[in-house]
Amino acid sequence: MGPKKRKLLAAPPQGSTGASGLCAEREPRQQREPGAEQEPRDRVSSVYFSPGTAAHGSLTSGFFNRPCVTLAKEFLGQVLVRSFADGSELKGRIVETEAYLGGEDQASHSRGGRQTVRNVAMFMNPGTMYVYQIYGLYFCLNVSSQGDGAAVLLRSLEPLQGLDAMRQLRSKRRKASGKPLRDHELCNGPSKLCQAFNITKAFDRGDLATGTELWMEPGPEIIQGADIVATSRIGIGYAGEWVSKPLRFYIKGNKCVSVVDKKAEKVND
Repeated sequence: MGPKKRKLLAAPPQGSTGASGLCAEREPRQQREPGAEQEPRDRVSSVYFSPGTAAHGSLTSGFFNRPCVTLAKEFLGQVLVRSFADGSELKGRIVETEAYLGGEDQASHSRGGRQTVRNVAMFMNPGTMYVYQIYGLYFCLNVSSQGDGAAVLLRSLEPLQGLDAMRQLRSKRRKASGKPLRDHELCNGPSKLCQAFNITKAFDRGDLATGTELWMEPGPEIIQGADIVATSRIGIGYAGEWVSKPLRFYIKGNKCVSVVDKKAEKVND
């Protein structure tokens, strides 16, 4: 593994339930047996999931300490959890990500090694949350990886628990006359998932491995090989040759993916 990032700033404190099988897959995935040891798909070390090493059985810091593209793929199938003061929780399975490599990546906020007050989380330890605002209205959640300035954008989730609460949180930003949101529309985009989980700038520079309000847990299914579609990222028309690089990854056949690329899916078959 490459060297860990230096921790530039201390992470500040982070400021209705139900089940959903709404986003059916094209075929059954490989299931983890109940009670079986859950370890990364590259079998690096089971310490990532050892009991007592992280709160709530969440993924520990070792899981995040890997190259950006690898982490973007490994995120697929893992579960993002949002906890509130009243004890309620929201859960969603990650079904779409984008890798931003930093340095030479012209689509990255850290291109050319540029470090600012806004993007400092991208240069902190793997697993650090980088939350930024777009259009002055909406937030997006990224997670730092190995490599200075490298991070993974979480693009879409499959809602699993707390759908009514997600719908209420999303409705605060929508017109009263708008059509009711369908389940698969609750988190099918980077700013949508932040709205649905009430993720704001307060989470910026927080640590997913030790967080008590937002963390990530191992998913119930292994996502790998032909299950993963690699295609171009969204909304980076300014990035020259980097526009077409296959650095967006999603679970093939999942209804909650924000933008499906049929051409890329055929290539991946």
